[in-house]
Amino acid sequence: MKIVILDGFTLNPGDNPWTAVESLGNVTVYDRTPAEKIIERAAGADILVTNKTPLTAKTLAQLPDLKFVSVLATGYNVVDVQAARQRNIPVSNVPIYGTDSVAQFVFALLLELCHHAALHSQQVKDGAWTSNPDFCFWKTPLIELAGKTMGIVGFGRIGRRVGKLADAMGMKVIAHDLYKGDTPDYPSFAWAEIDALFRQSDVVSLHCPQTTDNVGFVNAALLSTMKPTAFFINTARGPLVHEADLAAALNRGTLAGAAVDVVSAEPIKAENPLLTAKNCLITPHIAWATLEARQRLMRTTAENIRGFMNGRPVNVVN
Repeated sequence: MKIVILDGFTLNPGDNPWTAVESLGNVTVYDRTPAEKIIERAAGADILVTNKTPLTAKTLAQLPDLKFVSVLATGYNVVDVQAARQRNIPVSNVPIYGTDSVAQFVFALLLELCHHAALHSQQVKDGAWTSNPDFCFWKTPLIELAGKTMGIVGFGRIGRRVGKLADAMGMKVIAHDLYKGDTPDYPSFAWAEIDALFRQSDVVSLHCPQTTDNVGFVNAALLSTMKPTAFFINTARGPLVHEADLAAALNRGTLAGAAVDVVSAEPIKAENPLLTAKNCLITPHIAWATLEARQRLMRTTAENIRGFMNGRPVNVVN
């Protein structure tokens, strides 16, 4: 079968070979595919593999040979899955590869908000400690997490791992999810509605999928209910947040800080208001990108393709 990988560079920038996928067919790998090249490069492919290269209904209609799509991510909104279903094209994702890496990254962001370790390290290198009359100094408030409340929106695999880590750090955990599963066994846990979660939490962390119903749900009205000492973290999807409203809350001081690994348009646009917002950490969508996570993603992608070829597709989202 002809397999075309439309944007493979972020999965394998040189340290994560395509060997497992290449064993399954005639594979062509493109590091990146601009919109105007999608049809040309995908033409004749039986299987398309994409991460962020969009496959719209219009695009799918122009690919009569296409039989299967494998998404190099957990989120699959880059593919029009309904249009694919109408054309009998199964779409698979990779649901669990990044659980540990993303949860770990949430706390990398949160601990930086609490301690600003990079800032203090730079202060030392700039001579501020050498010239200081005291044995220590700090340029920002230093915040202890024990006893504070972590609010988690979206309590799937990643949200639950974040909750477990928060509990281990002595935090109370509250969570909101439209489809509640088992209640965790740690005693600090409670379910909460969205409004109550934002109002009660010292830290709000998003881990919900993006749907047509929740785009921009984190807006001025919801942010206004948060404690002025609270932090907001988004490692889920950028469009969940009305970025101008978040920037305004930070600049007014009605929110203590924010950290986002995702934004509404990626790469980030120069005019994004978060770039100039006070106490806002922005990282370039890297929570998923540890080598260990990318190796799991590669293995599962090969399993997705093999399952389809054997007539037993797995991880199908449509």
